[in-house]
Order: sequence, then C-alpha cells, then structure tokens
Amino acid sequence: MLGYKEEFIRFMADNEVLRFGDFTLKSGRRAPYFINAGKYRTGPQIARLGEYYAQCFLEHRIDAKTLVGPAYKGIPLAVATAIALSRDHGVDVGFCFDRKEVKDHGEGGMFVGQTLNSGDKVCLIEDVMTSGKALGEILPKLAQEADVNVTGMIISVDRRERGTGEKSAVQEAFDTYGIPVYSIVTMEDIIEAIETGVIAGREFLGAMKDYRARYGA
Repeated sequence: MLGYKEEFIRFMADNEVLRFGDFTLKSGRRAPYFINAGKYRTGPQIARLGEYYAQCFLEHRIDAKTLVGPAYKGIPLAVATAIALSRDHGVDVGFCFDRKEVKDHGEGGMFVGQTLNSGDKVCLIEDVMTSGKALGEILPKLAQEADVNVTGMIISVDRRERGTGEKSAVQEAFDTYGIPVYSIVTMEDIIEAIETGVIAGREFLGAMKDYRARYGA
C-alpha cells in the first residue's frame, strides 16, 4: 500500500503535472523534469490536492488556526485544504486570502475570509517556492492586518536546488524569515518513486541524478 507521498507523486504524473523530458526553466537551467501546477483545473483534482496538503499539515503537526492562501494560486489550495481537514480529520481551521488591492468600500480591508487577530497562528498554503518572492510579498500584508504568528508554510514540491547562492529557496526562506517550509514531496522522493516503480520514467533516472548533483542544495 502506497503512502500519501507516493500517491501524490503518482497523482501528479497521472494528471501530467509532473513530466519528464528536456525542459528549459525560467532560471535558464535545462532540467529533465517539469512541474506544471496549471494542469490542476477540475473539481476532483483540487479536492484530491487538498487532501494531500491536509496530510502534510497533520504529519508535521503544524499549530495553526487559519490557513492563508496568497492570491491567486494559493486561494483554491487553502480552501481545499481547510475542507479536507474538516471532512476527513475533524480539524476545524479557518481560511483567508489577500486581495491584490485594498477594498475601500463594504467591509473593506486587504483580506477575505477568516478575520485575523494579533497572536493568531497561521499557516501559508502555496503551490511551489522558486525564489521566496511570494513569501516576501504576503508577510508585509499580514503584518499590516494583525501581528500574527506564521508557524509554517506548505508547498507541493521542494525542488531542493540552489537559487542564487548555495542554499535552496526553502532554506533561504527559513534563514530570512524564520518560517519553516514543509513540502508534500521533494525531488529525492520523485527519484525514489521512479526507482521503486511507483511511476514510469526509469530512462530519465540518470539525467535526474545528474541534475540533482549539479544544482542540488
């Protein structure tokens, strides 16, 4: 029986979110694999995705009462995770997300959803972390709203590759902001899933390991 990490990797492969080949990334690096979260576009997909995020939340025992989904990709992820936590695990958490512009009428404010109060423990829900830019953008918005305690951040995949320095974006995020970033799976998990036959792609194993050796953090 597969664990939730192996199930998630198979889920990504089955939905063509995880693909193997020869790809030029935004960084200019040529990679043997590519992750395209834009392939998640149906109700069943986002519902299942929320279940994996919920399991990661519980695995790491993240102490938070509100899930924050940075606009725009984080919005459906935070909602789906909150639903999965409630439906499947009996865990009651709120959710909220930021507007791109402050609303100056009606209830006003920068955030939609659960009201944030000083001292609240919150967990950020995002798809991937490439540079940590999104984290640097959402934290000042949260600080303007209330003095919350960000106890963690969950992303789907940690590529574990170096950014501009020797450390990965996840490592740099912790060094810069003191926020632990948890991922459902890592690049090593994906390599292991190929090796153990969870997913196809043995012909790309050599390239995957070479890429890891060259750019890994």
